[in-house]
Amino acid sequence: MNHRTESAVRLVILLAIGTMAGAAAFTHVHDLSVAHGQPNWIGWANAVAVELMAIYLGLELRARRRTRRPVGLVASLLVAFALLSLAAQVAEAEPSVWGWTVAAVPSLAFLALVKVVLSNTPATPPTPEPDQPPTDRYEVPEQAPTDPDPERPAAPVPPAVPAPAVISAPAAVLPPRGVVQPNRPHVVGIIR
Repeated sequence: MNHRTESAVRLVILLAIGTMAGAAAFTHVHDLSVAHGQPNWIGWANAVAVELMAIYLGLELRARRRTRRPVGLVASLLVAFALLSLAAQVAEAEPSVWGWTVAAVPSLAFLALVKVVLSNTPATPPTPEPDQPPTDRYEVPEQAPTDPDPERPAAPVPPAVPAPAVISAPAAVLPPRGVVQPNRPHVVGIIR
């Protein structure tokens, strides 16, 4: 099986598991909300909020790690929403170990799938701006002759020895707190 076929099979399996696990998790949260007095549309709103929040928080956690920003609050919220989803799955299950285990499968599969997908994408370090001068070489400026007597023969100039190359890792430069990065949209009302 070549790489392209294997990638296509993995994508189909990923979509099938994600669709079924997501549908089951959404349905459990919806049904629990409706069973406890919420209108039908609010049940679906709760399901969307709980399940998609886990995905968003996983993406946000990855973005914060990539830019070396604090992840404590985001990680705590991710655990809280994962536990909330899991609690909705087992709330109406048969009160036994197997009942709770089988009821938890959709939520656990959905969260595991999100984790696998997010951990497979390679994190690329920030690239330097194209208008910045390269920092990995050292240029020696040419020196003009300073001999005032043009009649006198000049002394031989020894060949220039190239300076060793300086290799530096790209540094992540972050704006001061409170400054919105131009490449990230600023949304009022969301904690970042």
